[in-house]
Amino acid sequence: MKLKISDSNLIDLLGGTNQVSRMVGTSPAAVAQWKNNGIPAGQLVVLGARLEKVSAGLVTRQDLFPTTWHLIWPELLPKPNLCL
Repeated sequence: MKLKISDSNLIDLLGGTNQVSRMVGTSPAAVAQWKNNGIPAGQLVVLGARLEKVSAGLVTRQDLFPTTWHLIWPELLPKPNLCL
């Protein structure tokens, strides 16, 4: 079972409201609203790789977008075995 982390906790993991606002180029007030209302999907795409890194893989891009991650980050798809 995957661990469910709230958007508020994700923002805290990334360094807090001010840090996240600088990462995505929006106001701290907007990010503060995300803590209660959820991080918009477009912004979560921007933050996905960084969340994966700072959480040491606890939160993956596949966790954040379980049905569409392969469309957003096709480079994460398994490489075919080309050895014949």
